[in-house]
Amino acid sequence: MNRKEKENLVVALHDDFEGMNLIVVTHYSGLTVSELSDLRARMRDFGASFKITKNSLARLAVKEGKFDGLSDMFSGPTAIAFSNDPVSAAKITVQFAKENSKLVVLGGALNGELLDLTAVRKLAELPSLEALRAKIVGLINAPSSKLVRMIGAPANQLNSIISQFSNKDGNPG
Repeated sequence: MNRKEKENLVVALHDDFEGMNLIVVTHYSGLTVSELSDLRARMRDFGASFKITKNSLARLAVKEGKFDGLSDMFSGPTAIAFSNDPVSAAKITVQFAKENSKLVVLGGALNGELLDLTAVRKLAELPSLEALRAKIVGLINAPSSKLVRMIGAPANQLNSIISQFSNKDGNPG
């Protein structure tokens, strides 16, 4: 790779990083190509990405950006998971690391704030953005459906009372 290609790669990585909310830094030593492909497919399903990075280029890409604090983590066989959703990349990475000990989560950053391994694991336990949205929509809809039932309940009760009186001796009142 010549110098111009490296510069273009650093700019592209920097743009990718600055557009994301979460970056998780890992070591991937010993993972097979099929295991890496499986991890990448899982990431894609949730709108996240997983890239193997050259440490020196990754350090340059995060320099003077919101993820500048991550530069110390770029040593050894490094790969990064990143996403706009503040949970999905952490969730998938931590889950995959539990299934495969060859993937080691080092830490990460959320909107520029550094996260250690414990914080990444806690972040992975949170519900995804999609799940939270569904829960909020359910909460918003719940009062309106209760209101409709409450409004309809007196009419149903009145109808039941009238029906009972009309059936009693054939005399409604």
